Amino acid sequence: MERRSWVEQIMGLPISVLARGDGAGSVRAESAVREVFAELVEVDRVFSPYKADSAVSLLARGEMGWDGVDPVVHEVADRCVAARELTDGLFDAQTPAGSWDPSGLVKGWAVERAGLRLREVVDVDWCLNAGGDVLVVCPSGEPFVVGIQDPRDPGQVVASVARTGGAVATSGTAARGAHLYDPRSGQAAAGRWLSVSVTGPSLEYADVLATAAFVAGDDWPGVLLPEYEGLGILADGNLFATPGWTAG
Repeated sequence: MERRSWVEQIMGLPISVLARGDGAGSVRAESAVREVFAELVEVDRVFSPYKADSAVSLLARGEMGWDGVDPVVHEVADRCVAARELTDGLFDAQTPAGSWDPSGLVKGWAVERAGLRLREVVDVDWCLNAGGDVLVVCPSGEPFVVGIQDPRDPGQVVASVARTGGAVATSGTAARGAHLYDPRSGQAAAGRWLSVSVTGPSLEYADVLATAAFVAGDDWPGVLLPEYEGLGILADGNLFATPGWTAG
């Protein structure tokens, strides 16, 4: 079976696409991947808190009001409010400092939206990986095996899950340190769990739920929605998976 891969550095992290199937080397596949990358570059331009001229940065500095932002920013803001309500406040785009940072939702939302371009190439299986948040599309029914990074040793894989579709998202401290905060206290989220990975049909929701689950600590399995499963990794290396974790 033909395979082809692409990788670009976008949003400050590697975005990789793996194509598998008879059409993997086609012009249509190449075009779809380039459209995915272009769309993610545009999302980064609008939403990156690290770019001085992004809408997020302009709002934070008070140089732009909500009446001046693009409609897509309002859409993301509405999605962030819905995510906060869905997670009973465990996910919140409002930071303890009072600024608006939708980063915890934007990546999953953007990758899932961009992935619609890949679905149009129906003779190819796709695995789109955005820094560990993974979208899988397998018209063939043959799964991709997605590795779960060991948060104690980022160069190692501690578990894997086979998926024929949907998403895998992970939240924790391995990649960026203690960057997550608990909206209930305004303090850094800390506990026995080093990471929580979530599988389910939507990458946007899996990403939000992984963040909320990590913040929830020992109560994290109760955060998950129907059709979503999780794997938590404790500081001592032990794993805990919900009953349907291996279902692909």
